[in-house]
Amino acid sequence: MTDHLILRPSGEFAGPVDEHTLVLGIETSCDETAAALVLGGYDVASSVVSTQVDIHAQYGGVVPEIASRAHLDMLNPIIARAIVEAGVPDSRIDAIACTIGPGLIGALLVGVSAAKSLALAWDVPFIGVHHHEAHLYAAFLEDPTLEFPLVVLLVSGGHTMLIEMQDHGRYKLLGRTIDDAAGEAFDKVARFLGLGYPGGPAIDREAVHGNPEAIHFPRAMMHEGLDVSFSGLKTSVMNHVRKHPDVSSEDVAASFQAAVVDVLVTKARRAAQQVGAKGLVLAGGVAANSLLREQFLDACVVDGIHGFLPSREMCTDNAAMIAAAGWHRLRSDGPTSLDCGAFPNLKIPGLT
Repeated sequence: MTDHLILRPSGEFAGPVDEHTLVLGIETSCDETAAALVLGGYDVASSVVSTQVDIHAQYGGVVPEIASRAHLDMLNPIIARAIVEAGVPDSRIDAIACTIGPGLIGALLVGVSAAKSLALAWDVPFIGVHHHEAHLYAAFLEDPTLEFPLVVLLVSGGHTMLIEMQDHGRYKLLGRTIDDAAGEAFDKVARFLGLGYPGGPAIDREAVHGNPEAIHFPRAMMHEGLDVSFSGLKTSVMNHVRKHPDVSSEDVAASFQAAVVDVLVTKARRAAQQVGAKGLVLAGGVAANSLLREQFLDACVVDGIHGFLPSREMCTDNAAMIAAAGWHRLRSDGPTSLDCGAFPNLKIPGLT
C-alpha cells in the first residue's frame, strides 16, 4: 500500500503515515474510559483502561448519564497516564483517533470533544473511528501476520456479527443476530438467575460447576444460513426455570452457555468454509468467554484453519484497537474533518 501524507488541520505537511507514525487512541463508547498510544498501526506503546463495572453493577446494567459523567471525570487522567507510560512527550504524537460511533451518544461526545480539542491544541490530524471496525483490528495488534481473507466472529453485548475481512477497509457482512446479541442474552439470563452484572463473566463462573448436558436448550437457526437468534433461547431458559424452580443454577448456566457457544462456533466454521478464509478470528467482549475460546480453537484445529484468540484485554473495549484502526484509516483516507460529530448508530465504513 502506498504511503499517504498526513495533512494537519492547518494544511501543513506532516510526513508519511508509516511505521514511525504514533497515534493516540481514545475510547468512550460505553462504560470503559480508555486511552492508548500505538506506533505504526501495530506496536502498542501503552494502553490504559478504566472500567465502570462497579459503578453500574448496582443498577444491573449501564446507565447512560452516569457513564457520561464518569468519562468526564476519568478521561484526562487516563490520557495523561497513557502518555506517561509510553514515555513520550506530547509533541511526539502524530495523530489522534477516537471512537465516533456506535455507542451511547453522551459517552461518545465526551471522547470526541476531547480528541478534537487535543487535535487542535497539538495541531495534529483527527481520525474518527468506527468501534466495530476497531474490534476487527484488535487481532492485528497481537498477530500482524494474519492474512486475508479473514472471517471475524464479533460478539459483544450489543452486536453479534460474522464479518469477512477481504482487505484493510474492505469488509463483507456474512451473518448477524436477528434479535438479541449474544452478550445481551448472557446479561438477561444472568439477571434472571440472580447472578449479577456483567452477565457474561457471571455465567462463565457459574457454568464451571454445572453440567452442560443437563438441559437441552434450543439452538435456533442452527442449519439455516449464517444469521443467529438468541431471543428464543433466553425465553426457553426462563420458562424452564419457572417450571423447575429447584433446578441447579449451575446446570442452567452451563447448558445455556453450551447452546450459545454451539451456535456461534457452528456458524463461524460454516462462514470460513464458504469464503475460503485463511484465518478465523474472535473479537468483542464475549470473546473472553472460556468455553467459546476453547471450542472455537478446537474447531479451527479440526478444520485445519488458522484460528486466532485475542488476549482477554483485547476482547473488551480498549483504545489500542482504536489507535490501530485509526492508523489504517489515516493511511487510506486521510484525516477526518473536525466538523465530524458522534453517531450512536454508525455503520461500518467499507462494509457491503
